[in-house]
Amino acid sequence: MTETARMSGPAGTSGSGRLGALLRRPEAGALLGTVGMLVFFTIFGGLGFLTVASTASWMNVAAGLGIIAIPIGLLMIAGELDISVGSMVPAGSMTVAIISGHYGLPIWLGIPAALLLGVVVGLVNGILVVRTAVPSFIVTLGTLFSVAGLVLGFSVLITGTTSVAITAPDLAKAIFGSFYIQGQFQVLILWWLLATCAYIYFLHYSRYGNWVFAMGGDKVSARNAGIPTERLTIVLFVLSATSAAFVGMCQAILFNSAQVSGGQSYIFNSIIAVVVGGVLLTGGFGSVIGIFLGTVTFAVVNQGIYYTSFDRNWSSLIIGVMLLLAVLMNNTFRKMALNYTPRKGNR
Repeated sequence: MTETARMSGPAGTSGSGRLGALLRRPEAGALLGTVGMLVFFTIFGGLGFLTVASTASWMNVAAGLGIIAIPIGLLMIAGELDISVGSMVPAGSMTVAIISGHYGLPIWLGIPAALLLGVVVGLVNGILVVRTAVPSFIVTLGTLFSVAGLVLGFSVLITGTTSVAITAPDLAKAIFGSFYIQGQFQVLILWWLLATCAYIYFLHYSRYGNWVFAMGGDKVSARNAGIPTERLTIVLFVLSATSAAFVGMCQAILFNSAQVSGGQSYIFNSIIAVVVGGVLLTGGFGSVIGIFLGTVTFAVVNQGIYYTSFDRNWSSLIIGVMLLLAVLMNNTFRKMALNYTPRKGNR
């Protein structure tokens, strides 16, 4: 399964053979979807969709979503799921705001505290999944509500409100919460691109990537083969929760405030981006580039509708149809990949 997910055309094949191999890759459907959506909104959105402001609007949406979607995608490739990210975004936001906004402590204490909370929740999720054998959906559903309740309860108990203001120093603003290039592109975009590169290496060029794919294919066989499935599962949950806390922290610094509400949309939006990116819900198949493209596609659809003359109420319909088409395409590409046998070039 790992070789299928990483497959590329062999040397010596014809141009059509290389094209066929490319179309069998997990990200092939995502690439077609991204190009299709860009063309669609360019036609119906006109020049307004091609402006710097339009590009910034969907890239800003994609950045926060993408940082969360990639570790969610890795979990899905490994056969797991984490929906607690919906509570970890406001949890990370409120943690840094309470510590550095309400109490006035240095922001360099609030930032690691927010990330540490993500590590703790990720450890709880991972340990419960591997020790109890309870499906990860149920475990993370429990932590979703538990973390939401804790954040609401402690914020009201400590601050007496559900909204906390925070003013970060210039250096923290520049690194985590500023706009660049005509004051329209969030610095979070750079973090998203850096995270994508790191995850590409992790999944596609390190031995850990082989282990992730093996776990999604057959976890029992992977464990019998000597792969530390339990430790890797815990690590993936830690990455997921910490990434969500990071996004929440950046949002608090960017907008100078934190709210206990919000973040729930990241649950389904990240899953949509991952599925559109070519990852199978059954696990064992997918790519980081595909998830990246799926995130871009979702963001383009989410923001592109505002640059057309279409009724904004149709945006949910477009996203729903896009998800269904993605599932069908991904299943087709997976079957093509599994049935693909490279031919040796003529000598």
